[in-house]
Amino acid sequence: MDELSGGIVEKLDPDSAALLNSSGLAKASPMGMGLYRIEPVGKVGSVRTPTVQFEVRPKDRLGLSRLLFLLSYAGDQGFREDSVAAVEHQDLWSALAESLAQLAERALSRGPLQGYLTVDESLRTVKGRIRISDQISRRPGMLVPLEVSYDEFTEDIAENRILRAALERMCKVPGVRSNVLSRLRQLKGKLDAVTRLQSGAPLPRWRASRMNLRYHAVLRLAEVILRNASAEAGEGRQQTASFVVDMSSVFKEFVGLAMRKAMRAHPGEMRLQYGATLNEAVRDSDRLTVRPDAVHFLGGRPVVVYDSKYKAATDSGASLNADHYQMLAYCTALQVPTAWLVYAGKGEMKLRRILNTDIDIVEYPLDLSLPPADILAAVDDLVQQSWGEVVRQALAVPSGGASG
Repeated sequence: MDELSGGIVEKLDPDSAALLNSSGLAKASPMGMGLYRIEPVGKVGSVRTPTVQFEVRPKDRLGLSRLLFLLSYAGDQGFREDSVAAVEHQDLWSALAESLAQLAERALSRGPLQGYLTVDESLRTVKGRIRISDQISRRPGMLVPLEVSYDEFTEDIAENRILRAALERMCKVPGVRSNVLSRLRQLKGKLDAVTRLQSGAPLPRWRASRMNLRYHAVLRLAEVILRNASAEAGEGRQQTASFVVDMSSVFKEFVGLAMRKAMRAHPGEMRLQYGATLNEAVRDSDRLTVRPDAVHFLGGRPVVVYDSKYKAATDSGASLNADHYQMLAYCTALQVPTAWLVYAGKGEMKLRRILNTDIDIVEYPLDLSLPPADILAAVDDLVQQSWGEVVRQALAVPSGGASG
């Protein structure tokens, strides 16, 4: 089903229904006779057990490549389109497993990457540099052992730890095809000397460089898997796996970061999730605030405001009205004449002048079914058009100007 679906009725066992509800992907409501009504709740992804697989796909049936493109953009400051290329399969898990196997095979074709790792140890001989402060605090008056730090050339680096963790997680997903599972296990075996990441621990930081170029693509996918997918397997427990994504948050973050990058070509500064006061208030408890997704400042003054809306319902009626009320509040609080409302979907750009004001609200559709380069080109167009409006406003001669 897709996220705009009104729901379906399926026969489920109570454990599978409970798993679906706990995953946050959909709501399963009992109807009796073992039947459940399953309804989307605004998220997309897949839940799998040995007996059940349930998927909610993005509206417009975006493929995995587009989904990974949106998910990966935020974490990749040196983003390249091919860094998230994915194999398309009928189901999400098959696509993720095959994509991870292919990219990992390419990354490990010359063996695991090696790099320098800073090691802190207590030794009886000097190696690297002595950590004087640690030596004094831990061993006052003692000459040995010495607290030292040194750089070791090793496979046990952040890149390999992340890759190993993603391979391990995908190996736990029930129902992965046997030939793909065998490839994933062989790849994981190449990283047996690498430290295993603890469950729930934050991912180690790594920096893109020419030295780790062959790892870039697989690390982008690995980070997406580790941040959005869970897999559990254990003695006496049912194998389960879930990959759940809040598309509204993903779209909002993508649009903000892509706009900020495109706006660097123009003067000023774009601030994301900018908080502004809406009303006059003596006490903080009485203060109302608004937080548009992006505001561009020029000379320390806001000049244009943006908000993004990933719709899981039709873009009409009360929902559309509420969005425009919100944009009107942004313009009023920030004293800007134009607001840009970015929707996920196809259509034409529309300009709406608000009655009895000088405020314009521009609806700008962003078609996520386009190739990544075209999506980014559309964001560039949005930025160019909105900046052109800022320039026109700045050059406009006030109608009430002084006469000679």
